[in-house]
Amino acid sequence: MILTEQDKAEVEANRRRYEQHKAMGQQQASKALPPPTPRDGAPISADAIIHREVIPGGWYTVTKLNRGEALRIVNASGKACVSIQAWNADDPSERLNHADTIKVQWAASLRKGRVILSDMGRVLFSIIQDSGAAHDTLAGGSNAATNAARYGAGSFRNTRDNFILAAGKLGLDRRDVHPCITFFAPVSVDAQGRFEWQGERRNPDDFVDLRAELDLLVALSNCPHPLDPSPDYAPGQVEIVRYQAPEPEDDDLCRTVSLEAKRAFENNAFWLAAGVSGRI
Repeated sequence: MILTEQDKAEVEANRRRYEQHKAMGQQQASKALPPPTPRDGAPISADAIIHREVIPGGWYTVTKLNRGEALRIVNASGKACVSIQAWNADDPSERLNHADTIKVQWAASLRKGRVILSDMGRVLFSIIQDSGAAHDTLAGGSNAATNAARYGAGSFRNTRDNFILAAGKLGLDRRDVHPCITFFAPVSVDAQGRFEWQGERRNPDDFVDLRAELDLLVALSNCPHPLDPSPDYAPGQVEIVRYQAPEPEDDDLCRTVSLEAKRAFENNAFWLAAGVSGRI
């Protein structure tokens, strides 16, 4: 495609406008994000644990989280990628939105202190612990075509099909499956805008803790990422731990880190004050 001078001028004008809005948004940040959690840090009290299970490589699971509970996902082998989808348990038409999660926070990288947003501008998850900060919000999960391209002919489970099965178990269907976020997927973007896989950023025993900010339905898929260059289909198992998270303090990092996060939590407060949220 050849750009005309007018096209180039419009592109440059749009870029300047984006940079202006980005600068305004980032100037509102009230706190710096902390370093990663040590891999041997943040132990979970035994009496706080509600449920734990292992997801074998290639498989999926579903769970329900009440507001205030958290989900720890542990990449024990260092060879797993875990994709996530989530829905508001009281109105599943509200769902995780990876695009709004990126643009509202002016960052494609997820780490401790960030939030994961819905398509209604509310906070579904707060990232309260994270040991690796190597997660993908851009490329999405695997499907039958990406598996065939990477591994050739064979029966290899993929994230798209896992999510369709998971949706059925939650009383949803194919149309409720949406773009996902993938943890332990070290995807970055180079100067030319191309995706890069930085495998050295993924390590054994990395974990991420997601605190539910609404009552949620959650699906997790443990399949290789489509950008993982390994020629072998050999995903490691992961452990998930559902537990009661500590009550957030008034200066909770995720709730106060930026003006955008504060507004999203205000949206949560309006929803909860309306009395539409129940227990699951």
